[in-house]
Amino acid sequence: MTVYERFGVKPIINVAGATTRHGGALMRQEVVEAMVEAAKVSVPLDELQAAASKVIARVTHAEAGIITCGAAAGLTLGTAACIAGLNVARMNRLPDTAGIPNEVIMPWHQICGYGHAIRAAGARLVGVGIPNDATPPQETHIISKWDIESAIVKDTVAIAYGARPGSHPPLQDVVEVAREHDIPVIVDAAAQVPPMENLYRFIDMGADLVCISGGKGIRGPQDSGILCGRRDLIASAALQMLDMAGKPFEAWNPPLSLIPKGKLHGKPEHGIGRGMKVTKEAAIGLLVALENFTDEGLAERKKFLRQLLGKIQQRLEGVAGLAMRVTGDSDGRYPLLELKIDQKVMGQSAYDVARKLNEGTPSICIEDEDRLLSKGVVTIDSINLDEETSAIVGERLYAAIAG
Repeated sequence: MTVYERFGVKPIINVAGATTRHGGALMRQEVVEAMVEAAKVSVPLDELQAAASKVIARVTHAEAGIITCGAAAGLTLGTAACIAGLNVARMNRLPDTAGIPNEVIMPWHQICGYGHAIRAAGARLVGVGIPNDATPPQETHIISKWDIESAIVKDTVAIAYGARPGSHPPLQDVVEVAREHDIPVIVDAAAQVPPMENLYRFIDMGADLVCISGGKGIRGPQDSGILCGRRDLIASAALQMLDMAGKPFEAWNPPLSLIPKGKLHGKPEHGIGRGMKVTKEAAIGLLVALENFTDEGLAERKKFLRQLLGKIQQRLEGVAGLAMRVTGDSDGRYPLLELKIDQKVMGQSAYDVARKLNEGTPSICIEDEDRLLSKGVVTIDSINLDEETSAIVGERLYAAIAG
């Protein structure tokens, strides 16, 4: 009996990917062991974050960085930093932004539920890019550089940008506009790693803050993330997350590599990020995951995962009405197995196959975030597979499709 079953929860096989609702990516053994070791010792969390900043800066090419409680927490903290800067009085007011500049611009087509993380800091999210005619379903009005610039007003504190395939206008154009108006750019790159270069690409392009999930492609703890960027903004974010209660301001000696005490008029104690605190175990877990996240290690891992998907393909070889292909190499991501179901030949749809997998024991979790099931495609994401689970997936797929 697993520890989950002891409490009445049945484990699943997750081939939906590093989805939060299913616990994210499975961690490497080295990460788990490091977290266990970290749990047995006490450390000052501000010093731990200062040490983490040096690692994050090296990996991301940013001036500084902190570990956050996931990428969404990074968006909230990054927005709070853009609103408050190093003004402690403003930090203590958030999310009350009455009388304070608080508008964050974002292209309309990028605004989604994750916008709540930006609004949580007290920001007013302003969508830009209005089409001059009705846009057909499944199509997006192309937003221009001019659309972004036209929305900038005296209350604009940041431009938010979702770094996803098809996002527009190009990030380079957004950065250029932001530089002209001295406005920071916050990039949400939560699920954009791998490829490896996306750890630093957006900083190199001129973004001021970048949020990256720690529990997806990096395979760190699910409740971890990276916020990296300008040193002053990272300092503000750290101040609004860390518990600064205790010593009076005069006796307080924070790590100066992370927090510039000389630029503060007082000490914030419980900022808007207090509920987003990062444990020492999660911080160490992410740092070790980053240590192991190398070009060589990623290439080796993807080669192994392609072999596992190849074995699943072999089990399904010759099934009438089924076409298969492995994708992921072109964009540097973890490999995916796509199964194209010919409903007329098989007498069942991709939805039927997914339902059988989801409803079986153990449940094999199939997701449809990209609406591929309606096109007759079942996808098997490999990130969480191993020899045992891939064999189960192969047999269950065969039973669902050909049984």
